[in-house]
Amino acid sequence: MALDQHCLRAFGQPDRPRVDPKRRHQLVELPAANQPLAWYLCALPNPWRWSDNAHLAFEAAPGEDWEGPALVPGLQVRLENARPITRWGEHDIPATEPRRNSVRFRTCRNYQFAWWLRTHRSAPDAPPEFIPPKKPGEGEQMALM
Repeated sequence: MALDQHCLRAFGQPDRPRVDPKRRHQLVELPAANQPLAWYLCALPNPWRWSDNAHLAFEAAPGEDWEGPALVPGLQVRLENARPITRWGEHDIPATEPRRNSVRFRTCRNYQFAWWLRTHRSAPDAPPEFIPPKKPGEGEQMALM
């Protein structure tokens, strides 16, 4: 984790399967081997508006299926062999973390889940060669980690 960063940068160097933001329905198959601690869907609208960002954290769960919204009206997600991770949020940022006082960090759902990963899954620090991902408007409008 890169907990001195917010947005996608908080996850360190994520693996980002390509998606097509112009397609209404699409299938993304995540590799069964070498799975991460959790997967995280982050979809940014174009034009960008914070309240319309979509977020869904989930983990592998062989034999389980789930369908539901990704924290934004209109984006339905169907998971096969996976289940959502719920009940994470601002409360997962430790009270002793100075960045918790910054609205930029405190309201960032990626940052909130990064702290959940650190606390509940012992996520390690990001490697020092971390390269920040592109910002909205510079290419990628949807990332699945």
